[in-house]
Amino acid sequence: MAAPSGAASCEDFAEFQELLRVMRTIDDRIVHELNTTIPTASFVGKVDAGETCKELYQSLMDAHTSRERIIKNCIAQTSSVVKTLREEREKAQDDVALLKQLRKEQTKLKLMQSELNVEEVVKDRSWKVLGQFTR
Repeated sequence: MAAPSGAASCEDFAEFQELLRVMRTIDDRIVHELNTTIPTASFVGKVDAGETCKELYQSLMDAHTSRERIIKNCIAQTSSVVKTLREEREKAQDDVALLKQLRKEQTKLKLMQSELNVEEVVKDRSWKVLGQFTR
Protein backbone atom coordinates (compact mmCIF):
# COMPACT_ATOMS: atom_id res chain seq x y z
CA MET A 1 0.00 0.00 0.00
CA ALA A 2 2.09 2.86 -1.23
CA ALA A 3 1.32 6.44 -0.33
CA PRO A 4 0.30 8.80 -3.09
CA SER A 5 3.40 10.39 -4.52
CA GLY A 6 1.80 13.64 -5.64
CA ALA A 7 2.71 16.86 -3.94
CA ALA A 8 0.30 17.98 -1.26
CA SER A 9 -1.88 20.94 -2.02
CA CYS A 10 -1.99 23.18 1.02
CA GLU A 11 -4.33 25.72 -0.57
CA ASP A 12 -7.54 23.73 -0.15
CA PHE A 13 -7.99 22.19 3.29
CA ALA A 14 -10.54 19.64 2.04
CA GLU A 15 -8.04 18.41 -0.56
CA PHE A 16 -5.33 18.29 2.12
CA GLN A 17 -7.58 16.20 4.38
CA GLU A 18 -8.50 13.85 1.55
CA LEU A 19 -4.83 13.25 0.78
CA LEU A 20 -4.19 12.39 4.44
CA ARG A 21 -7.22 10.09 4.49
CA VAL A 22 -5.91 8.17 1.51
CA MET A 23 -2.41 8.05 2.99
CA ARG A 24 -3.80 6.68 6.28
CA THR A 25 -5.25 3.62 4.56
CA ILE A 26 -2.36 1.45 5.73
CA ASP A 27 -3.04 2.46 9.33
CA ASP A 28 -6.78 1.99 8.97
CA ARG A 29 -6.28 -1.52 7.60
CA ILE A 30 -3.43 -2.59 9.90
CA VAL A 31 -5.37 -5.46 11.51
CA HIS A 32 -6.41 -6.77 8.10
CA GLU A 33 -2.84 -6.50 6.83
CA LEU A 34 -1.53 -8.38 9.82
CA ASN A 35 -4.19 -11.07 9.55
CA THR A 36 -3.35 -11.67 5.90
CA THR A 37 0.44 -11.50 6.22
CA ILE A 38 1.22 -13.28 9.49
CA PRO A 39 0.70 -17.02 9.11
CA THR A 40 -1.50 -19.13 11.32
CA ALA A 41 0.03 -22.12 13.11
CA SER A 42 -0.67 -24.42 10.15
CA PHE A 43 1.21 -22.17 7.68
CA VAL A 44 4.11 -21.17 9.91
CA GLY A 45 6.72 -23.06 7.87
CA LYS A 46 5.54 -21.73 4.51
CA VAL A 47 5.76 -17.99 5.21
CA ASP A 48 8.59 -16.04 6.80
CA ALA A 49 6.65 -14.11 9.43
CA GLY A 50 9.72 -12.18 10.54
CA GLU A 51 10.39 -10.85 7.06
CA THR A 52 6.71 -10.05 6.56
CA CYS A 53 6.64 -8.09 9.82
CA LYS A 54 9.78 -6.19 8.82
CA GLU A 55 8.19 -5.21 5.51
CA LEU A 56 4.99 -4.07 7.20
CA TYR A 57 7.02 -2.16 9.79
CA GLN A 58 8.96 -0.41 7.02
CA SER A 59 5.74 0.43 5.15
CA LEU A 60 4.30 1.98 8.30
CA MET A 61 7.48 3.95 8.96
CA ASP A 62 7.50 5.29 5.40
CA ALA A 63 3.81 6.22 5.55
CA HIS A 64 4.18 7.98 8.90
CA THR A 65 7.26 9.88 7.76
CA SER A 66 5.70 11.07 4.52
CA ARG A 67 2.44 12.14 6.19
CA GLU A 68 4.25 14.03 8.92
CA ARG A 69 6.44 15.75 6.30
CA ILE A 70 3.36 16.79 4.30
CA ILE A 71 1.53 18.08 7.38
CA LYS A 72 4.53 20.08 8.59
CA ASN A 73 5.18 21.44 5.11
CA CYS A 74 1.57 22.67 4.81
CA ILE A 75 1.72 24.17 8.30
CA ALA A 76 4.88 26.05 7.33
CA GLN A 77 3.34 27.29 4.06
CA THR A 78 0.12 28.40 5.73
CA SER A 79 2.04 30.05 8.60
CA SER A 80 3.94 32.06 6.02
CA VAL A 81 0.70 33.16 4.36
CA VAL A 82 -0.76 34.15 7.75
CA LYS A 83 2.38 36.14 8.59
CA THR A 84 2.21 37.98 5.25
CA LEU A 85 -1.49 38.72 5.69
CA ARG A 86 -0.88 40.03 9.23
CA GLU A 87 1.78 42.39 7.90
CA GLU A 88 -0.58 43.60 5.16
CA ARG A 89 -3.38 43.95 7.72
CA GLU A 90 -1.23 46.24 9.88
CA LYS A 91 -0.77 48.54 6.88
CA ALA A 92 -4.42 48.50 5.80
CA GLN A 93 -6.52 48.07 8.94
CA ASP A 94 -9.72 49.16 7.23
CA ASP A 95 -9.56 46.42 4.59
CA VAL A 96 -12.42 44.06 5.52
CA ALA A 97 -11.65 41.59 2.71
CA LEU A 98 -8.08 41.29 3.95
CA LEU A 99 -9.30 40.64 7.50
CA LYS A 100 -11.67 37.97 6.21
CA GLN A 101 -8.86 36.29 4.26
CA LEU A 102 -6.58 36.45 7.32
CA ARG A 103 -9.22 34.79 9.52
CA LYS A 104 -9.76 32.08 6.92
CA GLU A 105 -6.04 31.31 6.74
CA GLN A 106 -5.71 31.33 10.53
CA THR A 107 -8.55 28.82 10.80
CA LYS A 108 -6.95 26.62 8.15
CA LEU A 109 -3.64 26.81 10.04
CA LYS A 110 -5.30 25.68 13.28
CA LEU A 111 -6.98 22.78 11.49
CA MET A 112 -3.68 21.71 9.95
CA GLN A 113 -1.97 21.90 13.32
CA SER A 114 -4.70 19.69 14.79
CA GLU A 115 -3.85 17.10 12.11
CA LEU A 116 -0.50 16.63 13.88
CA ASN A 117 -2.44 15.47 16.96
CA VAL A 118 -4.59 13.17 14.83
CA GLU A 119 -1.42 11.78 13.27
CA GLU A 120 -0.01 10.95 16.71
CA VAL A 121 -3.18 9.04 17.65
CA VAL A 122 -3.15 7.12 14.35
CA LYS A 123 0.54 6.24 14.73
CA ASP A 124 0.17 5.14 18.35
CA ARG A 125 -2.73 2.88 17.46
CA SER A 126 -0.88 1.28 14.56
CA TRP A 127 2.27 0.63 16.58
CA LYS A 128 0.25 -0.82 19.42
CA VAL A 129 -1.57 -3.23 17.07
CA LEU A 130 1.65 -4.16 15.27
CA GLY A 131 3.33 -4.84 18.62
CA GLN A 132 0.50 -7.11 19.75
CA PHE A 133 0.62 -9.16 16.56
CA THR A 134 4.38 -9.47 16.21
CA ARG A 135 5.44 -10.38 19.74
